Amino acid sequence: MVFAVIYDACVLYPAPLRDVLIETAASGLVAAKWSREIEAEWIRNLHKNRPDLPLKLLHRTADLMIQAVPDCLIEHYTPLIKGLALPDKNDRHVLAAAIKANAQVIKSCIPAILDPWKLVGYDIDFIL
Repeated sequence: MVFAVIYDACVLYPAPLRDVLIETAASGLVAAKWSREIEAEWIRNLHKNRPDLPLKLLHRTADLMIQAVPDCLIEHYTPLIKGLALPDKNDRHVLAAAIKANAQVIKSCIPAILDPWKLVGYDIDFIL
């Protein structure tokens, strides 16, 4: 069984981890999913902390990720957001995307996304 996994922005931000996660998905070990909102978040935060990396390069990286992982983008999840309660309301889009994708796993660095819903977060070793 291939797990559907939502990749949160915090795990797509660091290039080494992003590379491993995308390679894992491209090889068919997991069905990786993310949204344009998640994509925009990792790009925005990375560019904020590393202004030497041109936005054009970061957007090209995002395009290559989508090419490497067909059917990765989750859409039409926003109506679910308002019905979700998390300690940080800005994290609700991740959970909504996971629900829409029927994901079994959310790969995130933020436990608050998982705890109120009694979801299980897995270490990268589990996914690999």
